[in-house]
Amino acid sequence: MSKRKRARASKARSSSKVRLKAARRKIAGHHSTRANSKQARVLGLLSRPSGATIAAIMQSTGWQQHSVRGFFAGVVRKKLGLKLASEKTDGERVYRITGGKLATAEPHSVAQPGA
Repeated sequence: MSKRKRARASKARSSSKVRLKAARRKIAGHHSTRANSKQARVLGLLSRPSGATIAAIMQSTGWQQHSVRGFFAGVVRKKLGLKLASEKTDGERVYRITGGKLATAEPHSVAQPGA
């Protein structure tokens, strides 16, 4: 086998290893948000018991209506795997997170020494 063929064969194997590692990371589901990001603000609004309207989220983030709806579908439902419920009360549609990882997770508590 010539040097070129060996180099191509080893390059193909190494690139497939890289793809496998990336796929494993994607499957692992390590999704985290920054504390003061727009995504964190929206998730905070949606996780409240009273929920949030699209207008409230638009005001908080500066996004347009179609961007908020896209965030619901792409990030909240698909990427994060959360269940988003909507109900119409007093003419306004209110969205809230009802199930999934965020709604069932307990807030982190700091252990008190000696308590």
